[in-house]
Amino acid sequence: MATDTCLDGVALKPTEVDLDTADDLRMGTFTVDYEGHDHVPDASTLERLAAEREVRVTVPVRADGYDPLGDSSALDALPSQVDLVFVAGNAAYLADRERERAVAPRLGAALERTRDAWVGTEGIERLALATGATQFELLSRSTVPTVRGLRSAGFGGEIAVYAPTVLTGDEDAILDAMGAYVSRRRPVARALPDDAPTDATARGRARSVLLDAARDYALVGSNATIRERVASLRAVGVDTVVGYPARGLDAFDA
Repeated sequence: MATDTCLDGVALKPTEVDLDTADDLRMGTFTVDYEGHDHVPDASTLERLAAEREVRVTVPVRADGYDPLGDSSALDALPSQVDLVFVAGNAAYLADRERERAVAPRLGAALERTRDAWVGTEGIERLALATGATQFELLSRSTVPTVRGLRSAGFGGEIAVYAPTVLTGDEDAILDAMGAYVSRRRPVARALPDDAPTDATARGRARSVLLDAARDYALVGSNATIRERVASLRAVGVDTVVGYPARGLDAFDA
């Protein structure tokens, strides 16, 4: 399985993908998203994947088991062969008590343990930048000016981008894959008509807003189109582009 998009890596969600099926995907980097304690891959699977490529596991520093200032048992149990992406943690996967924990001291303590980790910037942009670690940005309409600004200001660290990816130009397929996702972005939500559908059934202004947003917040289109977009990201200073296959790994094979 391979793509010709010039992506450096692929993001895998254990609730959507059997990681055993990812072996044939020829990418230099896998990032494994955190979707709750029940969906963390076992150590043997991670070790096998890491034997042939860089594997990075997302670590929510506020979650039980991953808290460097508390219960770090799950963090300690990760195989030494895998690298890490420290994040504040999506609130959807955290209990109330976990959401109340302070991010800054935990992020600092986590990076003391593992200096080559990446830091996911979503929701903690200033904290992430202050660490000097590789910044793992979520692709948005502000990515290019943000990265250009960081480079102009003298930031010399690594910058990686997480990009939902839809390898098709079919508008209905794009909306089914990305409509709900982009509709949750505040600028998009404000622009959408009230109660508008966000999938392929969207029509009129809603459809136009969603399709424009999909192109801002995701990599969509043919291999050639996505190659051009990746090249534009590299041109402003992005080092690594990791694609999330929004239509599944089968649709990522092109």
